[in-house]
Amino acid sequence: MTDVHDTATRSYNMSRIRSKDTKPEISVRQYLHSRGFRFSLNKKSLPGKPDIYLRKYNTVILIHGCFWHGHKGCKYFVLPKTRSTWWKEKIDRNAENDYKKTVELKKLRLNVIVIWECDLKREKFEKTMSRLVKNIKRHG
Repeated sequence: MTDVHDTATRSYNMSRIRSKDTKPEISVRQYLHSRGFRFSLNKKSLPGKPDIYLRKYNTVILIHGCFWHGHKGCKYFVLPKTRSTWWKEKIDRNAENDYKKTVELKKLRLNVIVIWECDLKREKFEKTMSRLVKNIKRHG
């Protein structure tokens, strides 16, 4: 199957994809900040440069896009019909890297919290954030 976009359109679309400061990340940061939590972003000294680092609570938060990180069983993760093998290998590598970085962070005795993009949708947001805050405070 061929791509539905020409090369220039595909290139433009891919260039618009952000690796940090994504909408899900910003919504979590705003929520935490409004509740008095202070944190660092993309801490370079930690494995994998976690999205959010709360030093006071010895916690890191990783915010995963369902597609890019291969969220199994999620309706937002659908393998593309074009170049399926390439995409599967890429997403599998992402998931493997996620696992390795999580293990490294836990070896540093950090509380590692993973939030999936689908859990930040309107109907789940408050419940997800409530659980997040409880998890953070439990380790503080």
